[in-house]
Order: sequence, then structure tokens, then C-alpha cells
Amino acid sequence: AVRLESIRLLRAAIQRREVDERTELTEEEVLAVVEKMIKQGRDSIEQFDKGGRDDLVQKEAATLAVLETYLPEQLDDDKLAALIDQALTETDAQSIRDMGKVMGTLKSKYAGQMDFGAVGALVKNNLSN
Repeated sequence: AVRLESIRLLRAAIQRREVDERTELTEEEVLAVVEKMIKQGRDSIEQFDKGGRDDLVQKEAATLAVLETYLPEQLDDDKLAALIDQALTETDAQSIRDMGKVMGTLKSKYAGQMDFGAVGALVKNNLSN
């Protein structure tokens, strides 16, 4: 039941975006919809947890587990660090002002394979040093 509901939510989100943009989404755009839903789900879990709503936390966590199966395999920490270093070198990033270039490079090459919220913090940390 949870899987069916999750898939229906995902299909509805994809169809809504297709109608809004009056186009058929590419694979990358569908992946972006999945990532957005996962991010919203994590935010919801955080809010439900603060509100003491364990029932809603469990429901949202189950939905997230289903949605995450539609993402490509996530990169491990060692590979992630190496790719960040490579992107810093490619973009010749020197300061925090160059963070957008680095993130753009990573997003274009590795969409769906990394959590860009966490990656942003790592890039920022590297550029601060």
C-alpha cells in the first residue's frame, strides 16, 4: 500500500510538471522531480519529529524509502571527495565566490548520485581552507 501510494504521488508530481511546462520531461528532469520530493520528505520528517508526530514520521520515512529506489546509486564518501577535488581543479575555484561554478559542474555530471545539500557544505569547507 505504501509503495502504491508513493508511486501515485510521484506520477502525479511528474504529470503536474509536464502540464505546467507543456512538455514531456526528460530522464534528468524526472530525476529532479524525484530528488525534490525526497528533499521535501526529509524536511517533513524533521518538522513532524519536532512536533512529536511519530506516526507521520514513520509514514513519510516509508514513502522516502520507496522514492529513493528510483535514484541512481549514491556515490560513497571517498569517491565524493575525489569528485569534489576534481571539480575544484576543473573550475579553478579559489574562494567561496566560485562555489556556484563548482556546484554547477557537479550537478551537470552527477545529478541524482549525490546529496547536493551535503556536497554544498563540503565544497564550502574546501573553499574556506
